[in-house]
Amino acid sequence: MSSFRHPVGPEPSGVYWRRRALVGGVLLLIVVVVVLIVVGRGSGASSASAPGATASASGSASSSSSSSSSAGGAGSAASAAAAPAASASASAAASGSGSTCSADQITLAAVLDKTVYGPTEDPKIAMSITNTGSDACHMDLGSAQQVLTISSGDEQYWSSKDCQTNGTNQDVTIKAGQTLTTPSISWDRTRSSTTTCDSSRPAVTGGGASYHLQVAVGDLKSEKSAQFVLN
Repeated sequence: MSSFRHPVGPEPSGVYWRRRALVGGVLLLIVVVVVLIVVGRGSGASSASAPGATASASGSASSSSSSSSSAGGAGSAASAAAAPAASASASAAASGSGSTCSADQITLAAVLDKTVYGPTEDPKIAMSITNTGSDACHMDLGSAQQVLTISSGDEQYWSSKDCQTNGTNQDVTIKAGQTLTTPSISWDRTRSSTTTCDSSRPAVTGGGASYHLQVAVGDLKSEKSAQFVLN
């Protein structure tokens, strides 16, 4: 160890240290080269297997892409096949529910909860709409189109239109043979007019007096009225 730390020879010790450093550097270089060769081979092996993996991955991706394309194609085909069906359905809907109800296929009828009312009972009035045709159709059944009137003899006593505000429009499809009934409203047994909406109204005569309820939707009116008696 002493000779290693303190070189002995005819030349100065610095020369021996430089030689040792040179030899050590060469040895270090050889080690580095060997390591690089080994690592390079390892990388080469990886690189050699990588294309296989890449090819496999590409194959999978290609297969997946192909499957996706097939699925997409099938989906597109299905969509393409479904589209005509949807169009056909839409056409059917257009030819059925898309057609406006005609007067000869719609029947309106007045609806009452009773036919005879006691002195303190208010009639509940409504209307039914029946599609007597063989196809579905649609029409506006909004409150803006509905009219209920109560009369006795030739005199009209009350109308749902006299003081109506914010009437709505509602397009409704009615299936063939279907009957729709509107929500009932109470008639307070008074006369109505457009000038008494914000004031008290005179009561109509009771004591066995007979009245008639007639209904309409737009220009379509019920053929018959419903008779009732107020006691």
